[in-house]
Amino acid sequence: MTVVSDTSPLNYLAITQCEDLLKTLFRKIAVPAAVMSELHSENAPAAVREWLGGNPDWIEVHQVQVPENYLSGLGHGEREAIYLATKIGADALLMDETKGRIAAQRLNLHVMGTLGILDAAALRHLVDLPSVLGKLKETTFRATPDLLESLLKKHAQ
Repeated sequence: MTVVSDTSPLNYLAITQCEDLLKTLFRKIAVPAAVMSELHSENAPAAVREWLGGNPDWIEVHQVQVPENYLSGLGHGEREAIYLATKIGADALLMDETKGRIAAQRLNLHVMGTLGILDAAALRHLVDLPSVLGKLKETTFRATPDLLESLLKKHAQ
């Protein structure tokens, strides 16, 4: 399975100490250089920079040359992630931002966000979902309480 990731899923999974779920679920993740720059910036959480300092071998960084007017209303990392996903025929694009998700879906890309990744991991019993969602709530991650509650109910047993 070919998967491309934008910044936010990598960021939030690293903060919640769930970044290895990506390797387990997808084996390798393609990441555009702009996304790696965002993850290495001094504005990125220390947990993210520390994790990336270990150079995970399952992350493949791609240099991407996005056409100048390509999806101009989005951030640089989002534009590169969507462009890379279309160019390599990705099976999925990991992205949380609403504008980016809408643009990617218009290009017929399958989009999965942080919660979708956690949902897939919970289906395989790879994660304690209530614990991880509790950690996620302590970050800047945004999701409606109803969405989080429905995810918890889905996996309650």
